[in-house]
Amino acid sequence: MSAPVFFETDAGVPRRELVPLVAPPVVLEGRTVRLEPLGLEHAPALASLCEDSLFAFFSVVLRTQEDVERFITRALGAAEKGTERPFVILERETGLPVGTTSYLDIQRDFRTLEIGWTWLGRRVWRTRVNTECKYLLLRHAFETLDVMRVQLKTDRRNARSRAAIERMGGKLEGILRNHMLVRGGVVRDSAYYSVIDTEWPEVKARLEGFLLQGA
Repeated sequence: MSAPVFFETDAGVPRRELVPLVAPPVVLEGRTVRLEPLGLEHAPALASLCEDSLFAFFSVVLRTQEDVERFITRALGAAEKGTERPFVILERETGLPVGTTSYLDIQRDFRTLEIGWTWLGRRVWRTRVNTECKYLLLRHAFETLDVMRVQLKTDRRNARSRAAIERMGGKLEGILRNHMLVRGGVVRDSAYYSVIDTEWPEVKARLEGFLLQGA
């Protein structure tokens, strides 16, 4: 095979190897949390955490065990197709589920993915749980899966979520207006953020600093 030919306009343009992205099931272990593949066996414990307020900015509200089972079944179907990889968040001290998180929109050809569908029981709000989950997911994405870009998005009005993303170093890319309908027909604008591979060392250092402080 002959060497590839690059035009002058390619000078200085970033390039990446054309290696497909595959995200197999994995367990990610932290000091406070353990992320394991999500399954229907987690539905009863997750349902016990559900409150309407947890899903104020989500496209669906999980209230009952049946709701949670439908949510898990859909996620498992997407995992079979290779477009998602859902996790249950387990508290290491107790072994109990405290929420879920996922790799979403896994782009095999472009080596990008999204972190989303993160929700936590109220008991672990304002603890290190969310920070450690993001750290484990980002570290695995950049250092093991070799992704090029990780996307995060949230409702434009979700000040708490946006502050958390910005605190860790996510860069605001813009607002997608009239992006989706949520909560029975409410029009949602979505704020899009990202971390790219060249930014990961700085973001990693920030997150490790927060975790050392217990935040």
